[in-house]
Amino acid sequence: MFFQNDVSAQVVMDDVSDETISALLARRARVHPDETYCTFNQERITFRLLERRVNQVATMLKAQGLARGDRVAVMLQGHPEHLYLIFALARLGMVRVPINVHLIGAPLKHLLTELDPKALVAEVAYRAAIEEADGLRSTVIWRNGVDGVFDGFAHCAEDHDATDVRADDVIALSPSSGTTGAPKGVLKTDRHLRAGPLAVLRLTEARHGDVFLFWEALHHGSGVAVAIAALMGRFQLAMVERFSASRFWDDAREHQATHIHYLGSVLPMLLKQPARVDDRQHGVRVAWGGGCPAHVWQAFAERFGVTMREGYGLSELITFVTANVDGTPGSIGKPLSYYDISLVGDDGAPVPVGQTGEVVVQAHDARLGFLGYFRNPKADAAARRAGSFMTGDLAHADVHGNLFYAGRKKDMLRRRGINISAWDVESVFAEHEAIAEVALVGVPSDLGEDELKLFVRVREGARVDPLDLIRWSSQRLPYFQIPRYVEFIDQFPKTPTQRIQKKDLSRHVAGVWDVAATDFRPNKH
Repeated sequence: MFFQNDVSAQVVMDDVSDETISALLARRARVHPDETYCTFNQERITFRLLERRVNQVATMLKAQGLARGDRVAVMLQGHPEHLYLIFALARLGMVRVPINVHLIGAPLKHLLTELDPKALVAEVAYRAAIEEADGLRSTVIWRNGVDGVFDGFAHCAEDHDATDVRADDVIALSPSSGTTGAPKGVLKTDRHLRAGPLAVLRLTEARHGDVFLFWEALHHGSGVAVAIAALMGRFQLAMVERFSASRFWDDAREHQATHIHYLGSVLPMLLKQPARVDDRQHGVRVAWGGGCPAHVWQAFAERFGVTMREGYGLSELITFVTANVDGTPGSIGKPLSYYDISLVGDDGAPVPVGQTGEVVVQAHDARLGFLGYFRNPKADAAARRAGSFMTGDLAHADVHGNLFYAGRKKDMLRRRGINISAWDVESVFAEHEAIAEVALVGVPSDLGEDELKLFVRVREGARVDPLDLIRWSSQRLPYFQIPRYVEFIDQFPKTPTQRIQKKDLSRHVAGVWDVAATDFRPNKH
């Protein structure tokens, strides 16, 4: 099925201008200096104050000898200093490399090696993990955890020197698991990073004066998109340090939020909270995000009295490439007007209405299409076909052109709202002395996302206890990559080229060893 440039089958978007993120921030500070951009721990950050602190961080970065085009890895928690750094890097034309703060061991080493940053800005709390993975090969700027700012930041003067950053300069490498293999760095331009926020504004219908409860991790593309959308749409961010299911609605009430964002399992977690008499006593109009099945959609909207808005996107393009603005439960909507989308079978031919096919995206403007992977021409070429991007995701469509997400075609899983490369997890378990082969698959969970099931073939004569194996992995993997289920297997099904046939591995979990039945709880740092 093909969804082309037809207004009746698309969500119409405005063109993405040439005004850069930096120029937009400067304009906001000049024209609306006293408007609130963000609140955090009782502090009100106006556009004027945001501009000043961004300039101070820019001074600090330049004092470290960093220049336009340099790659700077960022491993920070959610706080305003992280926002200042994001905007300062964009202002200076440096290339931000976001790193998930939960990464340790081999996955962290892989990103720091493959994306090869010249500098790293990180929380002191992650020093041991970084030293083990990277050996501090890069210049490191620590956020010291004492006065809550970067070393030297508080004493920096504002840097007003203009940097000639252009709209199509690459200013970020967004780590993506892609469809196969090791995580890769997706090239992102200033224009790319502003197109996603425009989609957020269209999906949410946010307006000046609205308040978004802002809990998103800023190593995640959606968090950065919301931060930039607030510049564009002049709505406020009510920033909290982390997502809390038990405090979520109290936070929304306290900050007078009008919009809440969800990813994956967030909605089921909120629905599992005990019912309260004040469940509908709040000012939230819209809950928006991705990964909401129809039954959760309807239950959430009914219980909390909000309008649901769903979309679909991926790291290789922009935050959303589809948007559901007409309220069809469970649908990811229709393509944005930037894109044509087709659903194709294994033979590359479009599939009929109602049949599942791979989501293939073609940008009308190449500047908003897939720009490539950093130093990875093989993966780059594999992701393209006749000018289109092969997402590796599956979907089907109804007769009205509404798309419905149907999982991943290849080897990428999603858990806790985070994309997981099976390669990452398998490569760590493969290092265990008792293991001959492993394979990781996703199995359904009651939270609507993947749970991780690990198949293990042990070496001849070896034995390993599954709980001991999970404990061993917890020292080498972030919590969200630790499998829940472990099943031992005598022999893997293989292709003629001796690749494991994951499609032939059982997704059943009845009777399978389950870490949830033990007292093991992973450390979330």
